[in-house]
This record gives sequence, C-alpha cells and structure tokens, in this order.
Amino acid sequence: MKISLPGAYFGLGVLSTVFAQGPLMQAILPRYDLAKRNLIEAAEYMPASEYNFRLTPPQRSFAEWIDHNVLMNYNLCARVEGKASNPKKPASQSKDDLVAALKESFQYCDVVFQNMTDEKALKAAEAGSRSAPPVDAMLSLLVSWNQHYGNLVGYLRAKGIVPPTTARASGKK
Repeated sequence: MKISLPGAYFGLGVLSTVFAQGPLMQAILPRYDLAKRNLIEAAEYMPASEYNFRLTPPQRSFAEWIDHNVLMNYNLCARVEGKASNPKKPASQSKDDLVAALKESFQYCDVVFQNMTDEKALKAAEAGSRSAPPVDAMLSLLVSWNQHYGNLVGYLRAKGIVPPTTARASGKK
C-alpha cells in the first residue's frame, strides 16, 4: 500500500486532534457526531411535500422542528464558544433551504466542538447572567438533539418513512 505525503500529513493531523482531546471530549464528540447525523438524515428523509406536516394541530410542523434546531445550534454553540449568538435564519421554510441551514449550523458547531478541550469545557465562563462551564451547554445540546430527533422519528413514522437510525440498524441505509 502506498500512502502519499499529503495524505500522511492529513492522517497525522486528524490523529493528533483525536489524541489531543481528553476523556471528556473523547466521550462527547462521538455522541455529537451521531446526533448531527441523525438530525441531518431525518431532515433529508422527509419529502419536501411533508415539511408542513404536524402530528397534531398544536405541535410544530416538521419544518418548524428543523428551523428550531438551526437556531438552537447557533445559540448554544455560541454559548459553548463563549460568544454572542449570531444565528443565520434559513432563507425560507422549504426543505432545500432548511436542510442547507441545518447543515450550515452544524458546520459552525463542528468548529466549536472540535476546538474544545477538556480544560476549556470545564472552565467556568460567563453565559448571559450566570457563570457556567461550556460543558453545560454541550450537554444541553446533546440532550436536546436526541429529544428532537425522537420527535422527528414520530413524524417520519407517521408518514410511513423508516427513520435513519432504524434504517442503519436494519442495513437499509
């Protein structure tokens, strides 16, 4: 097997990032990656024609759930980073715009999570009117993403769509 010099440097860079993380971030990052994958795939699985679907009239539409996650990503990832939130609203509530906005919001969170160390995650920082370590917002995000994915699964199943996690587990994806 032949490995190119640029490829070797890239591989070393990825490995050094993984090994630079302490046990806290080593535990959080895979869960972050899975939650991100689940939400993006759920947004992609739902047909555009069903984005206005609501399980019941008082509940959010599927589109509103995706929009909610976009704004939450910007707000809480900014808190993790110790910065003021600057959310980018989707151009519209169409599937294409919402999926693009969701992916972009996770790209922002990717940088925040990848640059986090155990030391920074545990160091108290100002978060609005209170002092809290960034890990507080990271845990809030992980819990919220998983709860929101659970909500989206109900919407997908109501439309006869196998959710991403089930599709992967059964080998259909």
